[in-house]
Amino acid sequence: MSLDSPVSRRLLSDEVFHRLRDSIVRGELVPGEKVKDSELAERLGLSRTPVREALARLADIGLVEAKPGVYTRITTLNRRDAEKTLAVLRSLDQLAIETAVPVMTEQDLRSMREANRDFERAVAGDDTTAALAADDRFHAVPITAADNPVLSRIVEQVHPQIHRILYRKFSTLLGGRNTIEHHDQLIDVCASGDARAAAELSGQHWSELGGHINQLFDTNQFAEAPTA
Repeated sequence: MSLDSPVSRRLLSDEVFHRLRDSIVRGELVPGEKVKDSELAERLGLSRTPVREALARLADIGLVEAKPGVYTRITTLNRRDAEKTLAVLRSLDQLAIETAVPVMTEQDLRSMREANRDFERAVAGDDTTAALAADDRFHAVPITAADNPVLSRIVEQVHPQIHRILYRKFSTLLGGRNTIEHHDQLIDVCASGDARAAAELSGQHWSELGGHINQLFDTNQFAEAPTA
């Protein structure tokens, strides 16, 4: 949903938070861009209070940074933060898979296959939004099966930091056959019941993704908005 669409009065704080988060992920609000709660409130047709609350929550998860009395801006993309976030997500995903595999059902495996087919169709159609949504559904299956609320909450908090990188460079990072094939391989290993092998395979994929992201930083492909 566009940042400029009116927001309903129900659950304003959550809705504003999700609207701004998604706008940052999609690049509508770009890294380094200064933002003002008054201007955002005007665009959303709201008072400043729910916008301020949303910006504070976005700061807590690292998507917004503020220097009191000087600026509030969209957090810049940098290699160090990306590496740290990927390390956390890799560990959490491996924990989820290793925990989930022993209790996975046939329905879980079907859900993963269906999500990967949706991912494949989105890649073929060059639909980044649909592809990332399908990728999220794929990885959500073992996270849900692991039945660890703390793990789920942390993943939800840190994932947007990587999503905005994936959204900007989807075709380079996830758009090839290798991700589709990795998903299929992971499903097969999960179906075999080998939890440790499945976790190791997942870790390899996250490491490959980190390598690709490092290459993009090496070639300066994450331009930022002027901060002056």
